[in-house]
Amino acid sequence: MDIYARLKELNLTLPDLPPAVGVYKPVRQAGNCLYVSGQIAAKDGEPVFPGKVGAEVTVEQGQEAAKVCVLNALSNLHHFLGDLNKIKGLIKTLAFVQSAAGFNQQPVVINGASGLLKEIWGEDGVGARSAVGVNELPRNVSVEIEFIFEV
Repeated sequence: MDIYARLKELNLTLPDLPPAVGVYKPVRQAGNCLYVSGQIAAKDGEPVFPGKVGAEVTVEQGQEAAKVCVLNALSNLHHFLGDLNKIKGLIKTLAFVQSAAGFNQQPVVINGASGLLKEIWGEDGVGARSAVGVNELPRNVSVEIEFIFEV
């Protein structure tokens, strides 16, 4: 399966490369693993659905924010690899949801990202996962996700 054709079928386009803010590498390879630094829910440098899920942000908006994180990760991976077809599949997702007090549906929010990865890669897009609620995230984004992919 050609990943770019699959993205087109899903009516998805890779965003411009998100700017790195800080001292880190957006993608680091160790052996056959690609570690993708935390991707925030931002488009064109601006947070999408900022705030706490369960207060200012709905679960559905949080799911959309999680999808933005995936697309930002894919943009970084495309830039790093030159070809997303080199990816065999997803190993692990570690997701952070900026959560209002008492909100405990972080896994439901992150299903937005997990569902999209499954749509793109099929079963190879399903990996191990953690979804964690946090009090604050950088730039008041609602979701930040890091990934480990296999090449």
